[in-house]
Amino acid sequence: MDGQQYTHRDMCAIVGIGATEFSRRSGRSVASMAAEAGLAAIADAGLRPEDIDGVVRSDYDTVHHNDIGHWLGLAGLKFWGISGTAGSSPCAMIGQAVAAIVSGQATNVLVYRALNGRSGLRYGKGTAIQQSGGARYVGGNGTLDEFFLPYGMMAPGQLYAMLARRHMIDYGTTSDDLASIAMTIRRRANANPAAMMAQKPMSRDDYHASRMIADPLRLFDYCLETDGACAVVVTSAERAADTPQPIVLVRAVTQGAVPEMQGGKVFPALMRPSIMETPSKYVGDELYRRAGIGPADIDVAQIYDCFTITVLLQLEDYGLCPRGEGGRFASSGAIDIEGQVPINTAGGNLSEGYIHGMNHIVEGVRQLRGRSTTPVPGAETCLVTSGAPTLTSAMILRTA
Repeated sequence: MDGQQYTHRDMCAIVGIGATEFSRRSGRSVASMAAEAGLAAIADAGLRPEDIDGVVRSDYDTVHHNDIGHWLGLAGLKFWGISGTAGSSPCAMIGQAVAAIVSGQATNVLVYRALNGRSGLRYGKGTAIQQSGGARYVGGNGTLDEFFLPYGMMAPGQLYAMLARRHMIDYGTTSDDLASIAMTIRRRANANPAAMMAQKPMSRDDYHASRMIADPLRLFDYCLETDGACAVVVTSAERAADTPQPIVLVRAVTQGAVPEMQGGKVFPALMRPSIMETPSKYVGDELYRRAGIGPADIDVAQIYDCFTITVLLQLEDYGLCPRGEGGRFASSGAIDIEGQVPINTAGGNLSEGYIHGMNHIVEGVRQLRGRSTTPVPGAETCLVTSGAPTLTSAMILRTA
Protein backbone atom coordinates (compact mmCIF):
# COMPACT_ATOMS: atom_id res chain seq x y z
CA MET A 1 0.00 0.00 0.00
CA ASP A 2 1.43 3.38 -1.00
CA GLY A 3 1.83 5.59 2.05
CA GLN A 4 1.64 8.69 -0.15
CA GLN A 5 -2.12 8.30 -0.30
CA TYR A 6 -2.28 9.32 3.36
CA THR A 7 -2.53 13.05 2.95
CA HIS A 8 -1.97 13.79 6.63
CA ARG A 9 1.72 12.76 6.51
CA ASP A 10 3.84 15.59 7.99
CA MET A 11 0.98 18.05 7.45
CA CYS A 12 0.49 18.81 11.15
CA ALA A 13 2.71 19.46 14.14
CA ILE A 14 2.49 19.55 17.92
CA VAL A 15 3.55 23.08 18.79
CA GLY A 16 2.62 23.39 22.47
CA ILE A 17 2.80 21.10 25.51
CA GLY A 18 1.66 21.57 29.09
CA ALA A 19 1.30 19.57 32.29
CA THR A 20 0.37 20.04 35.92
CA GLU A 21 2.10 18.57 38.92
CA PHE A 22 1.59 14.80 39.19
CA SER A 23 0.50 13.79 42.69
CA ARG A 24 -1.45 11.35 44.84
CA ARG A 25 -3.79 14.05 46.13
CA SER A 26 -4.15 17.23 44.12
CA GLY A 27 -6.73 18.89 46.36
CA ARG A 28 -8.08 20.48 43.20
CA SER A 29 -10.92 20.05 40.76
CA VAL A 30 -10.26 18.20 37.54
CA ALA A 31 -11.46 21.27 35.63
CA SER A 32 -8.83 23.50 37.23
CA MET A 33 -6.07 21.05 36.29
CA ALA A 34 -7.33 20.77 32.71
CA ALA A 35 -7.33 24.56 32.51
CA GLU A 36 -3.78 24.81 33.90
CA ALA A 37 -2.37 22.25 31.48
CA GLY A 38 -4.31 23.79 28.59
CA LEU A 39 -3.10 27.31 29.30
CA ALA A 40 0.48 26.05 29.62
CA ALA A 41 0.27 24.29 26.24
CA ILE A 42 -1.26 27.35 24.56
CA ALA A 43 1.43 29.64 25.98
CA ASP A 44 4.16 27.17 25.00
CA ALA A 45 2.85 27.39 21.43
CA GLY A 46 3.06 31.17 21.49
CA LEU A 47 -0.71 31.42 21.11
CA ARG A 48 -3.61 32.93 23.04
CA PRO A 49 -6.78 31.12 24.14
CA GLU A 50 -8.74 32.96 21.47
CA ASP A 51 -6.49 31.35 18.84
CA ILE A 52 -7.81 27.87 19.76
CA ASP A 53 -10.81 26.85 17.64
CA GLY A 54 -10.87 23.10 18.29
CA VAL A 55 -10.68 20.77 21.29
CA VAL A 56 -10.42 16.98 21.63
CA ARG A 57 -10.79 15.00 24.85
CA SER A 58 -10.98 11.42 26.09
CA ASP A 59 -14.38 9.82 26.52
CA TYR A 60 -13.33 9.19 30.14
CA ASP A 61 -12.67 12.87 30.77
CA THR A 62 -15.23 14.57 33.00
CA VAL A 63 -14.12 17.99 31.72
CA HIS A 64 -16.24 18.37 28.60
CA HIS A 65 -15.45 20.52 25.57
CA ASN A 66 -17.84 23.25 26.68
CA ASP A 67 -16.28 23.18 30.16
CA ILE A 68 -12.75 23.76 28.88
CA GLY A 69 -14.11 26.31 26.42
CA HIS A 70 -15.69 28.23 29.29
CA TRP A 71 -12.70 28.11 31.63
CA LEU A 72 -10.20 29.11 28.96
CA GLY A 73 -12.41 31.58 27.11
CA LEU A 74 -12.33 29.76 23.77
CA ALA A 75 -14.72 32.17 22.09
CA GLY A 76 -14.17 30.86 18.58
CA LEU A 77 -14.66 27.12 19.11
CA LYS A 78 -15.57 25.48 15.78
CA PHE A 79 -14.68 21.83 16.32
CA TRP A 80 -14.80 19.36 19.19
CA GLY A 81 -14.09 15.66 19.28
CA ILE A 82 -14.11 12.74 21.70
CA SER A 83 -12.02 9.57 21.50
CA GLY A 84 -11.70 6.48 23.67
CA THR A 85 -11.72 4.16 25.37
CA ALA A 86 -9.47 5.30 28.22
CA GLY A 87 -5.82 4.41 27.54
CA SER A 88 -6.48 3.54 23.90
CA SER A 89 -7.39 7.15 23.16
CA PRO A 90 -4.36 9.53 23.43
CA CYS A 91 -2.87 8.98 19.98
CA ALA A 92 -6.36 8.71 18.50
CA MET A 93 -7.10 12.11 20.04
CA ILE A 94 -4.15 13.54 18.13
CA GLY A 95 -5.53 11.79 15.05
CA GLN A 96 -8.84 13.62 15.44
CA ALA A 97 -7.02 16.92 15.78
CA VAL A 98 -5.03 16.19 12.62
CA ALA A 99 -8.19 15.22 10.74
CA ALA A 100 -9.92 18.43 11.79
CA ILE A 101 -7.00 20.56 10.65
CA VAL A 102 -6.40 18.76 7.35
CA SER A 103 -10.12 18.90 6.51
CA GLY A 104 -10.31 22.61 7.29
CA GLN A 105 -12.63 22.29 10.28
CA ALA A 106 -10.13 23.85 12.70
CA THR A 107 -6.77 25.62 12.71
CA ASN A 108 -5.38 25.20 16.25
CA VAL A 109 -6.65 22.26 18.31
CA LEU A 110 -6.17 21.73 22.04
CA VAL A 111 -5.99 18.06 23.09
CA TYR A 112 -6.17 17.36 26.83
CA ARG A 113 -6.66 14.74 29.54
CA ALA A 114 -7.27 15.55 33.22
CA LEU A 115 -8.12 13.27 36.12
CA ASN A 116 -7.91 12.78 39.86
CA GLY A 117 -6.89 9.18 39.34
CA ARG A 118 -5.72 8.61 42.90
CA SER A 119 -7.80 10.87 45.14
CA GLY A 120 -10.92 10.60 42.98
CA LEU A 121 -11.99 7.87 40.57
CA ARG A 122 -9.53 4.97 40.83
CA TYR A 123 -9.73 2.81 37.72
CA GLY A 124 -8.55 -0.42 39.34
CA LYS A 125 -11.05 -0.22 42.19
CA GLY A 126 -14.21 -2.34 42.14
CA THR A 127 -17.48 -0.58 41.45
CA ALA A 128 -20.91 -1.36 42.85
CA ILE A 129 -21.77 -3.55 39.85
CA GLN A 130 -18.47 -5.42 40.23
CA GLN A 131 -18.99 -5.97 43.92
CA SER A 132 -22.45 -7.34 43.21
CA GLY A 133 -20.99 -9.90 40.82
CA GLY A 134 -22.87 -8.27 37.96
CA ALA A 135 -26.21 -9.21 39.46
CA ARG A 136 -27.69 -5.78 38.83
CA TYR A 137 -27.17 -6.03 35.09
CA VAL A 138 -27.07 -9.09 32.87
CA GLY A 139 -26.58 -8.34 29.19
CA GLY A 140 -26.77 -5.02 27.44
CA ASN A 141 -24.57 -3.18 29.92
CA GLY A 142 -22.36 -1.85 27.16
CA THR A 143 -19.02 -3.10 28.46
CA LEU A 144 -19.86 -6.85 28.47
CA ASP A 145 -18.03 -6.91 31.82
CA GLU A 146 -21.12 -8.46 33.41
CA PHE A 147 -20.31 -11.75 31.70
CA PHE A 148 -16.89 -11.90 33.37
CA LEU A 149 -17.50 -10.38 36.80
CA PRO A 150 -19.30 -13.39 38.33
CA TYR A 151 -16.18 -15.47 37.68
CA GLY A 152 -13.87 -13.10 39.50
CA MET A 153 -12.52 -11.13 36.52
CA MET A 154 -12.95 -7.70 38.07
CA ALA A 155 -9.89 -5.56 37.28
CA PRO A 156 -7.65 -4.96 34.25
CA GLY A 157 -4.62 -6.28 36.14
CA GLN A 158 -6.20 -9.73 36.25
CA LEU A 159 -6.54 -9.81 32.48
CA TYR A 160 -2.98 -8.64 31.93
CA ALA A 161 -1.76 -11.23 34.42
CA MET A 162 -3.27 -13.89 32.17
CA LEU A 163 -1.48 -12.40 29.17
CA ALA A 164 1.79 -12.40 31.11
CA ARG A 165 1.37 -16.04 32.17
CA ARG A 166 0.53 -17.08 28.61
CA HIS A 167 3.66 -15.35 27.31
CA MET A 168 5.75 -17.09 29.97
CA ILE A 169 4.33 -20.48 28.99
CA ASP A 170 4.71 -19.95 25.25
CA TYR A 171 8.07 -18.19 25.12
CA GLY A 172 9.91 -18.77 28.39
CA THR A 173 9.57 -15.16 29.56
CA THR A 174 10.41 -14.70 33.25
CA SER A 175 9.52 -12.37 36.09
CA ASP A 176 13.09 -11.15 35.89
CA ASP A 177 12.36 -9.91 32.36
CA LEU A 178 9.41 -7.92 33.70
CA ALA A 179 11.69 -6.60 36.45
CA SER A 180 14.08 -5.31 33.78
CA ILE A 181 11.26 -3.30 32.19
CA ALA A 182 10.14 -1.84 35.52
CA MET A 183 13.70 -0.97 36.56
CA THR A 184 14.60 0.63 33.23
CA ILE A 185 11.56 2.88 33.30
CA ARG A 186 12.12 3.73 36.97
CA ARG A 187 15.64 4.95 36.17
CA ARG A 188 14.17 7.38 33.66
CA ALA A 189 11.82 8.69 36.35
CA ASN A 190 14.70 9.07 38.79
CA ALA A 191 16.21 11.60 36.36
CA ASN A 192 12.91 13.49 35.98
CA PRO A 193 12.16 15.90 38.87
CA ALA A 194 8.49 16.05 37.85
CA ALA A 195 8.00 12.26 38.10
CA MET A 196 6.11 10.83 41.06
CA MET A 197 8.92 8.30 41.54
CA ALA A 198 11.77 10.80 41.06
CA GLN A 199 13.17 10.15 44.52
CA LYS A 200 12.49 6.42 44.67
CA PRO A 201 15.13 4.20 43.05
CA MET A 202 14.27 0.54 42.49
CA SER A 203 16.63 -2.43 42.64
CA ARG A 204 15.93 -5.88 41.29
CA ASP A 205 15.54 -7.07 44.88
CA ASP A 206 13.00 -4.29 45.49
CA TYR A 207 10.99 -5.48 42.50
CA HIS A 208 10.93 -9.12 43.58
CA ALA A 209 10.10 -8.17 47.17
CA SER A 210 7.03 -6.17 46.13
CA ARG A 211 3.73 -7.86 46.87
CA MET A 212 1.99 -10.08 44.35
CA ILE A 213 -1.29 -8.59 43.15
CA ALA A 214 -2.38 -10.80 40.25
CA ASP A 215 0.08 -13.64 39.73
CA PRO A 216 2.56 -13.21 38.05
CA LEU A 217 2.19 -9.41 38.24
CA ARG A 218 3.57 -7.67 41.31
CA LEU A 219 3.07 -4.17 42.65
CA PHE A 220 5.86 -2.72 40.51
CA ASP A 221 4.39 -4.29 37.37
CA TYR A 222 1.43 -1.91 37.79
CA CYS A 223 1.15 1.70 36.70
CA LEU A 224 0.71 4.54 39.16
CA GLU A 225 -2.55 6.15 40.22
CA THR A 226 -2.17 9.87 39.58
CA ASP A 227 -3.90 13.21 39.96
CA GLY A 228 -2.91 15.55 37.15
CA ALA A 229 -3.42 16.77 33.61
CA CYS A 230 -1.57 17.07 30.30
CA ALA A 231 -2.39 19.01 27.15
CA VAL A 232 -0.92 19.67 23.71
CA VAL A 233 -1.71 22.05 20.85
CA VAL A 234 -1.82 20.71 17.29
CA THR A 235 -1.70 22.95 14.22
CA SER A 236 -0.68 22.73 10.57
CA ALA A 237 2.99 22.36 9.68
CA GLU A 238 2.74 25.65 7.80
CA ARG A 239 1.48 27.56 10.85
CA ALA A 240 4.00 25.73 13.06
CA ALA A 241 6.79 27.62 11.29
CA ASP A 242 5.58 30.80 13.04
CA THR A 243 5.59 29.31 16.56
CA PRO A 244 8.51 29.72 18.99
CA GLN A 245 9.34 26.05 19.65
CA PRO A 246 11.28 23.55 17.51
CA ILE A 247 8.81 21.92 15.13
CA VAL A 248 7.72 18.36 15.95
CA LEU A 249 5.75 16.93 13.04
CA VAL A 250 3.08 14.25 13.21
CA ARG A 251 4.55 11.92 10.62
CA ALA A 252 1.60 9.51 10.79
CA VAL A 253 -1.16 8.45 13.18
CA THR A 254 -3.34 5.34 13.18
CA GLN A 255 -6.07 3.67 15.21
CA GLY A 256 -7.68 0.27 14.87
CA ALA A 257 -8.50 -3.18 16.19
CA VAL A 258 -7.88 -6.83 15.43
CA PRO A 259 -9.69 -8.06 12.26
CA GLU A 260 -12.43 -9.80 14.24
CA MET A 261 -12.83 -7.37 17.11
CA GLN A 262 -14.69 -8.07 20.32
CA GLY A 263 -17.24 -5.79 21.91
CA GLY A 264 -16.77 -4.34 25.36
CA LYS A 265 -13.82 -2.57 26.93
CA VAL A 266 -11.17 -5.02 28.16
CA PHE A 267 -12.18 -8.49 29.30
CA PRO A 268 -13.73 -9.77 26.01
CA ALA A 269 -10.18 -9.84 24.57
CA LEU A 270 -9.84 -13.14 26.44
CA MET A 271 -12.26 -14.70 23.95
CA ARG A 272 -9.88 -14.41 20.98
CA PRO A 273 -8.43 -17.61 19.52
CA SER A 274 -5.06 -16.39 20.80
CA ILE A 275 -4.88 -13.91 23.64
CA MET A 276 -1.40 -13.02 22.43
CA GLU A 277 -3.02 -11.33 19.42
CA THR A 278 -3.45 -7.62 20.17
CA PRO A 279 -4.54 -4.69 17.99
CA SER A 280 -1.06 -3.17 18.36
CA LYS A 281 0.26 -5.52 15.67
CA TYR A 282 -2.30 -4.40 13.10
CA VAL A 283 -2.10 -0.73 14.07
CA GLY A 284 1.70 -0.89 13.93
CA ASP A 285 1.73 -2.38 10.44
CA GLU A 286 -0.67 0.31 9.22
CA LEU A 287 1.26 3.07 11.00
CA TYR A 288 4.52 2.16 9.29
CA ARG A 289 2.77 2.06 5.92
CA ARG A 290 1.33 5.49 6.49
CA ALA A 291 4.64 6.87 7.75
CA GLY A 292 6.73 5.33 4.98
CA ILE A 293 9.29 4.12 7.51
CA GLY A 294 9.75 0.96 9.55
CA PRO A 295 10.70 -0.22 13.05
CA ALA A 296 14.41 0.14 12.29
CA ASP A 297 13.88 3.87 11.78
CA ILE A 298 12.54 4.48 15.30
CA ASP A 299 15.08 6.30 17.49
CA VAL A 300 13.09 6.43 20.74
CA ALA A 301 9.70 5.15 21.87
CA GLN A 302 7.10 6.16 24.45
CA ILE A 303 5.26 2.86 24.95
CA TYR A 304 2.00 2.72 26.86
CA ASP A 305 2.87 0.97 30.11
CA CYS A 306 -0.21 0.35 32.21
CA PHE A 307 1.63 -2.89 33.12
CA THR A 308 5.11 -4.18 32.37
CA ILE A 309 3.63 -6.96 30.23
CA THR A 310 1.97 -4.31 28.05
CA VAL A 311 5.41 -2.95 27.20
CA LEU A 312 6.73 -6.42 26.41
CA LEU A 313 3.87 -7.24 24.05
CA GLN A 314 4.16 -3.93 22.22
CA LEU A 315 7.91 -4.29 21.72
CA GLU A 316 6.97 -7.34 19.66
CA ASP A 317 3.80 -5.99 18.06
CA TYR A 318 5.49 -2.84 16.76
CA GLY A 319 8.36 -4.87 15.32
CA LEU A 320 11.02 -3.56 17.68
CA CYS A 321 12.01 -7.17 18.41
CA PRO A 322 10.88 -10.60 17.12
CA ARG A 323 7.72 -12.33 18.39
CA GLY A 324 8.43 -14.10 21.67
CA GLU A 325 11.68 -12.21 22.27
CA GLY A 326 10.25 -9.23 24.18
CA GLY A 327 11.42 -10.40 27.59
CA ARG A 328 14.95 -11.22 26.52
CA PHE A 329 15.11 -8.01 24.46
CA ALA A 330 14.23 -5.92 27.51
CA SER A 331 16.66 -7.79 29.77
CA SER A 332 19.48 -7.31 27.25
CA GLY A 333 19.47 -3.54 27.84
CA ALA A 334 18.01 -2.81 24.41
CA ILE A 335 15.34 -0.51 25.89
CA ASP A 336 17.73 1.39 28.14
CA ILE A 337 19.05 4.83 27.29
CA GLU A 338 22.07 3.53 25.37
CA GLY A 339 20.21 0.58 23.90
CA GLN A 340 18.68 -0.10 20.52
CA VAL A 341 15.36 1.63 21.28
CA PRO A 342 15.27 3.67 24.51
CA ILE A 343 11.74 3.79 25.91
CA ASN A 344 9.62 5.92 28.25
CA THR A 345 12.31 8.49 28.82
CA ALA A 346 10.38 10.46 31.47
CA GLY A 347 9.24 7.42 33.47
CA GLY A 348 5.98 6.53 31.74
CA ASN A 349 2.79 5.36 33.41
CA LEU A 350 4.81 3.09 35.67
CA SER A 351 6.96 5.75 37.31
CA GLU A 352 6.25 9.30 36.05
CA GLY A 353 2.47 9.45 36.33
CA TYR A 354 -0.65 7.89 34.90
CA ILE A 355 -2.47 10.45 32.76
CA HIS A 356 -3.85 7.72 30.51
CA GLY A 357 -0.84 8.06 28.21
CA MET A 358 -1.08 11.80 27.46
CA ASN A 359 2.20 12.23 29.34
CA HIS A 360 3.81 9.92 26.76
CA ILE A 361 2.88 12.40 24.02
CA VAL A 362 4.21 15.34 26.02
CA GLU A 363 7.49 13.48 26.59
CA GLY A 364 7.71 12.49 22.92
CA VAL A 365 7.63 16.18 22.00
CA ARG A 366 10.15 17.09 24.69
CA GLN A 367 12.46 14.37 23.47
CA LEU A 368 12.43 15.57 19.86
CA ARG A 369 12.89 19.17 20.99
CA GLY A 370 16.02 18.03 22.83
CA ARG A 371 14.53 19.00 26.20
CA SER A 372 13.87 15.65 27.84
CA THR A 373 15.39 15.02 31.26
CA THR A 374 16.93 11.93 29.61
CA PRO A 375 17.71 13.01 26.05
CA VAL A 376 18.50 10.44 23.38
CA PRO A 377 21.35 11.93 21.34
CA GLY A 378 20.41 12.60 17.74
CA ALA A 379 16.82 11.33 18.07
CA GLU A 380 14.75 12.32 15.05
CA THR A 381 11.81 9.89 15.26
CA CYS A 382 9.65 8.89 18.21
CA LEU A 383 7.03 6.14 18.31
CA VAL A 384 4.18 6.86 20.75
CA THR A 385 1.65 4.14 21.53
CA SER A 386 -1.63 3.94 23.40
CA GLY A 387 -3.29 1.23 25.47
CA ALA A 388 -4.80 -2.07 24.38
CA PRO A 389 -6.14 -4.79 24.23
CA THR A 390 -9.54 -4.20 22.56
CA LEU A 391 -8.71 -1.12 20.47
CA THR A 392 -5.59 1.01 20.25
CA SER A 393 -3.89 3.91 18.51
CA ALA A 394 -0.32 5.01 17.82
CA MET A 395 1.66 7.68 16.04
CA ILE A 396 5.14 8.57 14.89
CA LEU A 397 6.54 12.02 15.63
CA ARG A 398 9.59 13.40 13.86
CA THR A 399 11.78 16.46 13.83
CA ALA A 400 11.26 18.89 10.97
